[in-house]
Amino acid sequence: MLFLYLALFFVLLIYYFTKTRRALHMLQLNHYNENQRYLKWVMKHPKQAFYHLDLGGVILLLLPFVTNDILRNIILIVMIGFYLFAEYTLLLLAKTDQNKTPLVTTSRIKRLWVPLFLFFMIPVVIGFLFHDLLPWMLFLDVMFCIFCYFLVYLANIINIPAEKMVFHYYASKAKRKLSEMKNLKVIGITGSYGKTSSKNILNDILSVKYITRPSPKNYNTYYGLMITVNNYLDKFDDVLIAEMGAYARGDIKGLCNLVHPKYGILTKIGTAHLESFGSEENILKTKFELIESLPSDGVAVLNRDDEKQVSYPLQNKVKIIWIGIMNQDADLVATNIRCSGQGTWFELKLKGQKETYPFETCLLGKGNVYNILAGIALGLEFGVTIPELQMAVRKVRPVDNRLELKKLGDMYQIADAYNSNPDGAKMALEVLDMMPGTKVVVTPGMIELGKKGREANYQFGVQISEVADYVILIGEQQTLPIKEGLLESGYDPKKIHVLNDVRASYPLVLKLKGKEDIYALYENDLPDSYVE
Repeated sequence: MLFLYLALFFVLLIYYFTKTRRALHMLQLNHYNENQRYLKWVMKHPKQAFYHLDLGGVILLLLPFVTNDILRNIILIVMIGFYLFAEYTLLLLAKTDQNKTPLVTTSRIKRLWVPLFLFFMIPVVIGFLFHDLLPWMLFLDVMFCIFCYFLVYLANIINIPAEKMVFHYYASKAKRKLSEMKNLKVIGITGSYGKTSSKNILNDILSVKYITRPSPKNYNTYYGLMITVNNYLDKFDDVLIAEMGAYARGDIKGLCNLVHPKYGILTKIGTAHLESFGSEENILKTKFELIESLPSDGVAVLNRDDEKQVSYPLQNKVKIIWIGIMNQDADLVATNIRCSGQGTWFELKLKGQKETYPFETCLLGKGNVYNILAGIALGLEFGVTIPELQMAVRKVRPVDNRLELKKLGDMYQIADAYNSNPDGAKMALEVLDMMPGTKVVVTPGMIELGKKGREANYQFGVQISEVADYVILIGEQQTLPIKEGLLESGYDPKKIHVLNDVRASYPLVLKLKGKEDIYALYENDLPDSYVE
């Protein structure tokens, strides 16, 4: 009988490991429960957190009351088979997950495994030391499997003191390194969208004259910038370009306290992550934390076409360079803009000068013109000449999944996976509208817009109806407002397809292809783990 108990504990441990690993993945994707993001995810997705087969383990509660050895052995054998089956189904389920990024086994994840492993193993040790308690300890481990998403939450709390020590060590190391680089120019970039594109464009522009170090990938959190400084910044670098992301008030201020930027670029301000910010006012104040953290001799690049930026009561005095397209009173204005599927052309007009300067780029859409203008503004501030700027802009390449046009077999994909706001989605539709051939929109709608999400997605559906030949909606419930906007605009319901897995959209797009080329706009990112 002890052998059967041992076998069941072993099978249960494998199942516990698989399910806990999934929970850790969600914790990591939700920034280790920053602003209670992970806990909110668990409450919002109970079907994923509480796997339905888990309830089968409750039968083990019978074990302490079963006196017949044969019947007890039968229950143990049945439960071994049951958890093998549960493990198999969990692995199958993992293959259908639509996560943006896989679990990264960082040092922090490894530290979390310590209490999680102890949670499971302590009952095992107690059970084999005191055989009478084996059934109860077995049932306790079953409960740990059922509630493992909450165990991960508890483990994260337990590890807070250790994480604070690690955090302060690496933060101090980064600050010390920055303080030793006296001549380093630090530029901060934030906004609701366009941060990464603006960062890469600025890097391409300034690198014609300086040794630049942009924060890599999406390293736009406090931890991300610490890693950038500690692991990537070199003593020979002239410029650090720090992308700064935020989910709540004070986030940008904290990043500025780490890297102390002298220069700041504010991209367009929209309603991205409205759900976590709580209000549009909080979004605006958080983004301006960058500009208000600049020193008195600092330089800020702001958008004259963004009414929110123009009307904001700035609390400090810095040099402001205004860029614009619509507002001719800006310091740098893009005029005579021409866009096509091959790229964008415009003329640069500098305030106080009659001469204009032609620029061309392979980047798509007017939205990228703002990012280029911001890069040119700081390029001029850093002494880069107009010919050098023109050459740099010509060589700029699109950022992955930011209005990136790429050929995939028999289709053209416009990947715009990092927009979750009305302005960015509208600009993406404008780019799609420029394309020849058959046009398709593939989208799960806009995420994290809080109470404004329904109306924003409804209007998105109305806008799609004016551009797309076909629409593929990802997630029936999530995209209901988009579908309503489409149908109420008179869109043909036969041209609307609803899927629950974005991967299934690729073969469907190819089926929609006729004699013309087909262009599919993949608009907006999925939530951390898409579940319907």
